[in-house]
Amino acid sequence: MIYLDNAATTVPDAGAVNAALKFLQPDLCLNPSALYRAGYAAHKEIENARNTILSLVASPLKYDLIFTGSGSEANNQVVFSGVTRGNFVTTAGEHAAIYNCAKELEHRGIEVRYAPLHADGSVDKTELLRLVDKNTSLVSVIHVNNETGAVNDIVGLATAIKGAFPQALFHSDGVQAFGKIPFKLTGNIDFYTISAHKIGGVRGVAGLIRKKGVKLSPYIWGGGQENGLRSGTENTFAIKQFEYAAIHKFSTIQEDFDRIRIYNDMMRQNLNKDLFEILSGEGVSPYILSVTAKGLRGEVLLHMLDDAGVMVGTGSACSSKQRYSRVISACGLNPTQSEGVLRISFGSMTTQEEVKTAIEILNKCAAELREKTR
Repeated sequence: MIYLDNAATTVPDAGAVNAALKFLQPDLCLNPSALYRAGYAAHKEIENARNTILSLVASPLKYDLIFTGSGSEANNQVVFSGVTRGNFVTTAGEHAAIYNCAKELEHRGIEVRYAPLHADGSVDKTELLRLVDKNTSLVSVIHVNNETGAVNDIVGLATAIKGAFPQALFHSDGVQAFGKIPFKLTGNIDFYTISAHKIGGVRGVAGLIRKKGVKLSPYIWGGGQENGLRSGTENTFAIKQFEYAAIHKFSTIQEDFDRIRIYNDMMRQNLNKDLFEILSGEGVSPYILSVTAKGLRGEVLLHMLDDAGVMVGTGSACSSKQRYSRVISACGLNPTQSEGVLRISFGSMTTQEEVKTAIEILNKCAAELREKTR
């Protein structure tokens, strides 16, 4: 099978898994909050992982990292902690973990303002800045759009917003950027969400990076772990495996970026233009390529591809029950185009030979489906 749905999840890094297996053994798997020696040893390992992961994108002197159970949890914590007054400004291109929080805020009587998207899925910067005012408590802008790969200039946006309204908090969902797009957090970004399973980590661990001194309320209450900000006994194995996977991913981040860009270009150039229309813009993350199969249903084509040995997505896996992607619709596509959408997403383990074979299968299956629907 050729796996090209890495934006949904990645295969766990085998080396990182093997390196972390010792944390399932009796002497290191015990409760990190326990006072005996083995518990303290586990606690130290978690703190080492925290500093290592954080230092990959931010200064540990200026930021801290709270481990969570998922990127969705981290996003929820920011939104429901940060939006306590005024209005919440976000974009029409957010992941469901932000968008559905926004809808819940509306149910609670909070005003939510949605900035529109350009055709490639990036936010309209002028319109976003127009929506922010003195009553804005939080602004949340996704770093890399999980359906089109569009990269938002979160540094520029945060700088502009803080310059005009310093009281507004700024958050970015960086799940599709962390470990894939080279960058460093700047002081104008208050919160940043990351996740293990998008970069070869196991599912069940993620993180919220917070600028030190910025107020954050707990989302899960209990035993007071994570300095009181996220209760629940820490999963030492998953946290350490996240650390090892992140170290590995960042050690080749530029090399992978350049190689994946070649694969993305191969897809763009060799997919049959009579059958497919490229939706992702030129300046997007190379890890994601969104296309639409002309006049065809993406879901039907997906199942044909699956039978032929290629796994792709039809958009966000968290919105797979919806007929049309709201993000794709917000990019200006009509219903016919939206129905044919496929999301092809590469991973660091993707090979050039796999891409060549996948292109042949995509073209073949789309041609066969068109013949059947005539």
